[in-house]
Amino acid sequence: MGNKKVLLGMSGGVDSSVSAVLLKEKGYEVIGITMELYSLSSCCNSNTYLDAKNVCNELGIQHYIYDFKSQFQEYVINDFINCYSNTKTPNPCIECNRYMKFGLMYEKAKELDCEYIATGHYAKTEFSKKYNRWVLKKSNAGKKDQSYVLWSIPKELIEHIVFPLSDFENKDKIREIAKEKTLKVANKPDSEDICFIPDGNYKKFLENNSNIKPKSGKIVNNQGKVLGTHTGLYNYTIGQRRGLGISNPVPLFVLGFNKEKNEVIVGEEKELYKKEILVTDINLLLIDEIKDWIEVTVKTRYSSKEAKAKIIGEGNNIKVVFENPQRAITPGQSAVFYIDDIVLGGGKICK
Repeated sequence: MGNKKVLLGMSGGVDSSVSAVLLKEKGYEVIGITMELYSLSSCCNSNTYLDAKNVCNELGIQHYIYDFKSQFQEYVINDFINCYSNTKTPNPCIECNRYMKFGLMYEKAKELDCEYIATGHYAKTEFSKKYNRWVLKKSNAGKKDQSYVLWSIPKELIEHIVFPLSDFENKDKIREIAKEKTLKVANKPDSEDICFIPDGNYKKFLENNSNIKPKSGKIVNNQGKVLGTHTGLYNYTIGQRRGLGISNPVPLFVLGFNKEKNEVIVGEEKELYKKEILVTDINLLLIDEIKDWIEVTVKTRYSSKEAKAKIIGEGNNIKVVFENPQRAITPGQSAVFYIDDIVLGGGKICK
């Protein structure tokens, strides 16, 4: 299939740096790309650019830096703000993968005559004889598997994506390789936060970068009884128990929001569980449409366990019925559907 030129997204971290090593060893002609996405972020600053360029110099590969800050603002940050404005909880990594890493980066790959793109994600692509198509699968990394945040990539891209870290079970071996190759990033710590909010304070970020400001309102139960006062809807998440400022005989949790009335709705823990959800903004990777009920497992958060469920198409949406009710389902988060270790597809939880 075509040439073996690959454009590798490089953040200056150990995962993408070792990915470059592994790709070279497999005979690929590697070109590194670092995307400028946001000033003062944990993965886009002068140190990360320098680290990525140094690794490329050490390995003897080309390296390019492209300024995609305006696109990142449009597709990722604006979506993040819009979600919180509408009482939803976003996952910006998913939008970044959809539009930046597997959107704009793939366009650059074609310009540079690269047949493939690669990233340091823990995921796997391969051709499935059973489904007669290229599929996205879980990696061997267990809890670190990142297939959940990749459901939104275009399915026609899957055969052009290489994940060099797909078979690694833990980070220790990856750091070992970096040390063996004397890469200066071998001991660089992982970046766990939202890249454009390095201090982790998303509330301060929203207040400083949008029209979202503290606006007090009522905390009510499902019957409309006023139980307290909140400090702004964006300060609360579904399932939250602490910080409500309510004394009650039974612990209370955030169940949801009434944006029109500027109310936070609370209730007992048993009210947090849902048997059914509706998912929108669908991207199917394994099949082209869902006509009949399909048995799957579903992840509703990056950190959550998969739950058994059945799904069916409902207009442009997908209805999910869980075998057992699930706790604290949160609109704005993604529901990702798996058959065994293959990603069937995913979408955004709307209710």
